[in-house]
Amino acid sequence: MSDTMFCFQCQETSKNTGCTVRGVCGKAPEVAQLQDLLVYLLKGISFWGTRGRGMGVVHKDTDLFVAQSLFATITNANFDADRFVELIKEAIERREALREEAQETCKELHGNPCPGGGPDWASWNPESYDVDTLLEKAQHVGVMADPNLDEDIRSLRELITYGLKGIAAYVDHAYILGEKDPEILEFMQDMLEATTNSKLTANELTGLVLQTGTMGLRTMALLDKANTGAYGNPEPTEVFLGVRPGPGILVSGHDLLDLDELLQQTEGTGVNVYTHGEMLPSHAYPKLKKYDHFVGNYGGSWWKQREEFESFGGPILMTTNCIVRPKDSYKDRIFTSGMAGYPGCPHIPNREPGKQKDFSALIEMAKGCDEPQQLEDKSIITGFAHEAVMQNAGAVIEAVNTGAIKRFVVMGGCDGRQKTREYYTEVAEALPDDTIILTAGCAKYRYNKLDLGTINGIPRILDAGQCNDSYSLIRTAQALAEAFEVEDVNDLPISYDIAWYEQKAVIVLLALLSLGIKKIRLGPTLPAFLSPNVTSVLVKNFDLKPNGGVEEDVAAMMMGN
Repeated sequence: MSDTMFCFQCQETSKNTGCTVRGVCGKAPEVAQLQDLLVYLLKGISFWGTRGRGMGVVHKDTDLFVAQSLFATITNANFDADRFVELIKEAIERREALREEAQETCKELHGNPCPGGGPDWASWNPESYDVDTLLEKAQHVGVMADPNLDEDIRSLRELITYGLKGIAAYVDHAYILGEKDPEILEFMQDMLEATTNSKLTANELTGLVLQTGTMGLRTMALLDKANTGAYGNPEPTEVFLGVRPGPGILVSGHDLLDLDELLQQTEGTGVNVYTHGEMLPSHAYPKLKKYDHFVGNYGGSWWKQREEFESFGGPILMTTNCIVRPKDSYKDRIFTSGMAGYPGCPHIPNREPGKQKDFSALIEMAKGCDEPQQLEDKSIITGFAHEAVMQNAGAVIEAVNTGAIKRFVVMGGCDGRQKTREYYTEVAEALPDDTIILTAGCAKYRYNKLDLGTINGIPRILDAGQCNDSYSLIRTAQALAEAFEVEDVNDLPISYDIAWYEQKAVIVLLALLSLGIKKIRLGPTLPAFLSPNVTSVLVKNFDLKPNGGVEEDVAAMMMGN
């Protein structure tokens, strides 16, 4: 089998062109190829799903499976080849069940058998599920499989696909908490099917990109409803960054239900629970912060986990993506959950109907571990989601009217390892004292521990939450537009300086573009999957900008440029 790959879906892709030997994220060529094959087969499910739906043939579990499988392919989520073999097998089984019912229904409706088995992605079956057999097929279905494909068409197809991966992550979280929207799942199949349509022009695909952004906003709204419905509206909360005596479990990723069930199962055991990375904002939810043994946040951004997880000393629960290749010294203490996975790390089985996940293995391990080593001794504030900001809207509006606040700068998105990301720290430090930073996602770790002070009692850094809580930032902008009677949000004193890393940030960007928001700075580099022509279209229509120098960017933003 070939030991090469091609992947350019994340910001840190090699030389900003594509990883071809091994992913910068640590993804092995074998895993990259199996992911390519899985996405190919999800397009096959979509072929039959879109056609079956018109005849009343709907497999709801399969619709959700498509989203969950896409979620497994996002950056840093799942590195386990065996899990992808299982997903590929299940994809084919589900596709065939859908195909058989669709064809039988077609025969019943029209009196004749429906001809053909569809294109290759809708009909291919392996001789076996031996990994070498699957890898042989995977060689011919990846991003660059068709060397004659127009680069702009490829670029737009991949932009849609990566936006769908971001939607997949968010809709899976919403469904886990019981909030459902079948139209989102149907849309995902419609768009996967569209990426196989050779008749669609670049202009038509560009329109679908914006439709993907619109559906991304709808998905983030659904997840916001799920999170707040289950745990209450986030409240401004001071989060402790130190440690407490006693053993602990560290929770990373994004899944609030995993955290909730772990908190319930550890109550009264003497085991403390800490958050890491994107789980920091969970401390702001009323129904989660009530637990006395929910101590605080340990460490910082996802990419520092190799040092921080070693210092923690206890078991770590990785609920979603953001896994970094673990050191042998703590690999046996990492447990994965949901669509996350790493070879050699134990995986927590999914919930059985009516039951919680079983975290007893982590709890027992924690009891035998040393307490965490303290990394810092301070607190930071989170919890400025849209409801919290709206409750203080009067003070914010007054501060703008009096000139105390001159500008808001949205600095949401992702963090990453590259030294160039120090740009975001330097921008935060360079912004004038009359500016407010609105943030969501792990990009905040570049500046959320800075002491930037307050404006009339309003913290200069307002942390709305996780990357999906960029929805709160959008809601805040829309509320300000209404308060100031501004028809176009582009006329508000708001600038956008967005950091991206993976596909959830891609759908946030597409959501902003779908709302017509312009003059977004995107960095630290523009996506490698954007062809020159596609980039030109985004620059022309939306004034999308790459990062420049800190001084010149800050000056431009203060002028509204």
